[in-house]
Amino acid sequence: MASRPGPLTEWPWKSLGNFKYVVWAPGLAYSMYEFFNQKEGERDFTGLLILPYLLWRMIHHQAWISLARLQTVQSKHRILDKGIEFEQIDRERNWDDLIVLNGVLFYLAYVLVPGASKLPLWRTDGVVLSVILHAGPVEFLYYWLHRALHHHFLYSRYHSHHHSSIVTEPVTAVVHPFAEHLMYFVLFSIPMAIPVLNGTSSIAALLGYITYVDFMNSLGHCNFELVPKWLFDAFPLLKYIMYTPSYHSLHHTQFRTNLSLFMPFYDYLYGTIDISSDKLYEASLKGKTETPDVVHLTHPTTLESIYHLRPGFPSLASGPYASKWYLWMLCPVTYGCMLLSWIYDSVFTVERHIFNELKLQTWAVPRYSFQFFLPWQKEKINHIIEKAILKAEKDGAKVLSLGLLNQGEELNGNGELYVRKHPKLKVRIVDGSTLAVAFVINSISKGTEQVLLKGKVSKVGFAIAESLCRKGIQVAVANKNDYEKIKSRLAEELSRNLVLSNTCNQKVWLVEGEALTEEEQKQAPKGTHFIPFSQFPPKRLRDDCVYHIIPAFIIPKALENVHACENWLPRRVMSAWHVAGIVHALEGWNRHECGNELLDVEEVWASTLRYGFIPVIPN
Repeated sequence: MASRPGPLTEWPWKSLGNFKYVVWAPGLAYSMYEFFNQKEGERDFTGLLILPYLLWRMIHHQAWISLARLQTVQSKHRILDKGIEFEQIDRERNWDDLIVLNGVLFYLAYVLVPGASKLPLWRTDGVVLSVILHAGPVEFLYYWLHRALHHHFLYSRYHSHHHSSIVTEPVTAVVHPFAEHLMYFVLFSIPMAIPVLNGTSSIAALLGYITYVDFMNSLGHCNFELVPKWLFDAFPLLKYIMYTPSYHSLHHTQFRTNLSLFMPFYDYLYGTIDISSDKLYEASLKGKTETPDVVHLTHPTTLESIYHLRPGFPSLASGPYASKWYLWMLCPVTYGCMLLSWIYDSVFTVERHIFNELKLQTWAVPRYSFQFFLPWQKEKINHIIEKAILKAEKDGAKVLSLGLLNQGEELNGNGELYVRKHPKLKVRIVDGSTLAVAFVINSISKGTEQVLLKGKVSKVGFAIAESLCRKGIQVAVANKNDYEKIKSRLAEELSRNLVLSNTCNQKVWLVEGEALTEEEQKQAPKGTHFIPFSQFPPKRLRDDCVYHIIPAFIIPKALENVHACENWLPRRVMSAWHVAGIVHALEGWNRHECGNELLDVEEVWASTLRYGFIPVIPN
C-alpha cells in the first residue's frame, strides 16, 4: 500500500478474492458465441485466443519467478544482497491483478473497437509500426510519466507502493495500485491500438509486444545479472536501447536515477543516468562466490509439495503446506516433475538465509517421500546425499543437518553411513535428535506422572523414554515388542519407570506423528495432548484434544531472508532438526551427531534458547 493511498488505489474485484477471474466470464462467453454463431470457414479465432494469451502471461511470469528464486540463492551474479521478508510477499501476492485487468480490457476492445476482430496471424508492416511506436512515443512518454510519479504528491499516493520493495523479484514489476496500472495500460496500448485502427495489426504483433513488455519488466526486476558483456562489446549502441537487471536495480535503491522504461537513452538525454550503472553491471556480472556455513538437507514430500517450495508459487510457499484443490489442473507439470526426479541425481538450492555472520542454505534432494520407502531407491538416495555432503565439504561448510527422511535409520543409520565411509570429514553431520528430544521433554507439563509412548522405537523415541525414566516419569508402552526393545537398552534402575500398558487413559501421548492412526486417536481420553517426536505431524481428527506441532522453534528476528514456510510449519518457525544444525555451528561443536550419538540434552537446549530460538509449545 502507498504511504498515502490516493483515489482508485484498490482493485475493483478485491472483494472477490481468488474468484476474481469470473470478471472474464462475459467476454469469454461473447467470444465463444461469436465463434460458434459464424459460418464454417468464416469463424473468427481472435476472441478465443484471448484466454490462452492470458494463461501464457501467467506461465511466463511464473517461469521468471522460479528462475529468479533459484538464481538468487545459488548464483554468484546476485545484484542486491539483502533479504526478502513475508511482508513483501504479501504485498506482491496479487501480482496477477494486472492480467485480470488486461483480460477485461482486451475483451472490451474485441467487442467495441472496429478492426479488433478477424485479425491475421502476421503482418510485417504492423510489427514494424509497433516497434517504432514503442521506441518513440511509449519510451518517451513513460520516462516523463515516471518522473511525474516520483513527484512527492503522486509518489506518496501511488508509486511508493511499488518502491516498498527494495530487493525486487520479477513480479515486483507489475505490483502497482489500480490507478497507476490504468495509466500504464493507456501508454502501452499505443503500439497495439494504432495498428488495429489502421488495419495493420496481427495476432503475432499483439502477443509478441505484450510478451516483450513482460519479458523486459521481469528481466529488470529479477535481481541477478544475466545480460552478457560480449553483447554490449559487439553492439556498443545497445547500451542506449536495452537496460540490464543491475541498471534498474539501481533505480530501486537510488529512486531518482535510471528512470527510463527499457531504453536508457532517455536517462542519458535528460541527465538522470546513475553514474555507477556500468560499475554495478560489471561487478554483478563478475559476481562473488558465497560459501555456506550451514547446509540443511530437505526433500519434497508429496507430489504437490514442489509448488510449496520457495522456487514454486510464492502464495503457497509463504504459508504452511496444505493441499489445494485447484492444483489438479497442473497434473502434467506435477507428474512431469515426478518423472524428472527419477533421473536427476543432484541436490538443488532452495533457500538462503543469514543469521548474524552465519550463512545458511537449504538444499533439496530430488526425491519425494514415497521414493524413500522403495528398497531399490535406497542406494541411489544415499548416493545423492553423499554427493551433497562432499559438496558441502568442498564448499567449506561447517555443518550439514539432515532433515525429514534424509536421516532414516534404515536408510543410512541416521547419517552414520557417511561418517564411516568418510572418517576424515571436516563438515559435521547433524541429525538433530538431541534437540528434538529436548523439545519433547520440555513440552510435557510439570506434574505429569505418566506418558504413553506410541510409535517406532527410533533413536529419538528411545532417548525420550530414557530421559523421562531418569526424571522419574513413568513411560507406558502399549506394544510388547517395543517395550522389550526399550527395556533391554535401559539401565536396570531406570527400567522400573517403564511399564507395559493395556490401557490408553494417559493424558500425554508421545507419538510418531504420521504413524498415529485414526483408530488410535479415538481411544485417547478427552483433553489428551498429542506430542509428536517425528518430523511429520499427526492428522488432526479430534476437537477435544490438544495437538502439538512437531518439535519446532520460532526463529530470532536476526535470522533474515525468510519468506517461505518449512513444510507444514507456520511462518518464521523452523523444525528442531533444522535449528540443531545452526546451533551446532554457532557453538562450534567439533563432533558429529549421527548414528546412535547424542549430545548433552540440557546443554543443547540451553544453547538453543540462548541464541533466541523460542520453542513452539501450546499453553
